[in-house]
Amino acid sequence: MAASEAQTVIEAQNLVIIMDDEHSRKVLGAYGNPRVRTPNIDALAASGTRFNACYTPSPICVPARGAFAVGDHVHRVGSWDNANAYAGTPRSWAHRLRAQGHEVVSIGKLHYASDAVDGGFTQSIIPMHIEEGLGDLYGLIRDPLPIRHQSRDLSQRIGPGETSYIQYDRDITTHAEAWIRAAGNRTSEKPWVLFVSYMAPHSPLVAPPEFYALYADADLPRPKAAIEAEHPWLKAWNQCYRFDEHFQSDAQRMIAIRAYYGLCSFADANVGRVVRALDDGGLRGGTRIMFMSDHGTNLGARGYWGKSTMYEESVNVPLIMVGQGIAPGQAVDTPVSLLDVCPTIFAAVGAVDDATDLPGASLFGIADAPHDEGRLVMSEYHAAGSVSGCFMLRRGSLKFIHYVGLAPALYDLATDPEELHDIAGDPARAADLAAFDLALRAICDPAAVDAEAKQVQQALIAQHGGAERILRRGGRSYTPVPGEQLDLIGGQPPA
Repeated sequence: MAASEAQTVIEAQNLVIIMDDEHSRKVLGAYGNPRVRTPNIDALAASGTRFNACYTPSPICVPARGAFAVGDHVHRVGSWDNANAYAGTPRSWAHRLRAQGHEVVSIGKLHYASDAVDGGFTQSIIPMHIEEGLGDLYGLIRDPLPIRHQSRDLSQRIGPGETSYIQYDRDITTHAEAWIRAAGNRTSEKPWVLFVSYMAPHSPLVAPPEFYALYADADLPRPKAAIEAEHPWLKAWNQCYRFDEHFQSDAQRMIAIRAYYGLCSFADANVGRVVRALDDGGLRGGTRIMFMSDHGTNLGARGYWGKSTMYEESVNVPLIMVGQGIAPGQAVDTPVSLLDVCPTIFAAVGAVDDATDLPGASLFGIADAPHDEGRLVMSEYHAAGSVSGCFMLRRGSLKFIHYVGLAPALYDLATDPEELHDIAGDPARAADLAAFDLALRAICDPAAVDAEAKQVQQALIAQHGGAERILRRGGRSYTPVPGEQLDLIGGQPPA
């Protein structure tokens, strides 16, 4: 145990982990957005600790959630993309807790390979996994990159309304409330962990009418302008997805943004119901709460939508902790990762963390310690739209992005929080680039990792009949909820 961690006695308690999907840190009141209405999440931040520099292991769903499940880097878990999902190995934190006699329950989205996967939970309630056990086969194709015609759906399904995702989130909340009520009426020998995992504010950008109405006439900020000197990696990704070109006007773009804000408020309302269930059941005092998102979203910034980039909108995520041993009203600027949640869970419930080779550290200790300018965290991307592997390192105020085979990028978030000025070409930054490159290679060989990802993807393409057959089959914009029919769109004839 680190000296800083010893300053606070961590009592073993129950833990509720709430994860939503595609929630930009920049669209939460607790993180400084004055226009969005997220009172329940803001209240958690006010009574707990907020981490300002938390990063996803990968800015796309399946890799992020596979890495989160294990507490290890994407390239070590093997969840490369939205078709290579977590399949039960390596052992997850849920496996390791269950083996020690803790009840570990999930409700909602997991995005594992299939229902047949033992993810380690003692019970999984209405889980969502990749579609048909196949996932996004379209995204496996990276040379050459195809045009994702299904991206058109993001600009066409927008505004107020109802979707299967909205109803799924309501069902998740109802099941969570029922589970918490039952937990309040029984005694557990050891603290339990409840993982409640939502869809909102993930696209489609359709919000329940009552939540869209909160922003129908609001003065919301316009997205920042497109980049004139676009990095070739980003240019290729954008030419693959082509989200923005399907919008007909800025007015249409603002409808999508208003709907996203509405979905953030809808997500907040569901979080509020879960917290109230803990209060009503008398469990709040003996239960810690963690709130986070799996990744963010570009939301039109620089002409980009979806996730998949290493800009802050996409890769930086909210992370809030509340409960015993957690300072109220505290903000932590030391860089952290969702991989740090894994050892934090073991500390929170009093379990033995029997993993010796995982990169994370307990957030209790990080929050107790002074700001750590030297701490380094990493995110990586090997999925749809990428011509090569992409690795992001954050240390202090500097953010380094390594694109395999292409020029790197470097930003100083202290002087350039909106990432408008890539300073990698400044000769005065040569030492910073060299230090980051050395730090990355201490974690992995980026070229070797890139080659391994592409080899796995090529094998899966061949297994499913080749790239031409996958392109003819088409793809799906969104993973269907449990019981929903798979509707493939965007197929194309071979060239």
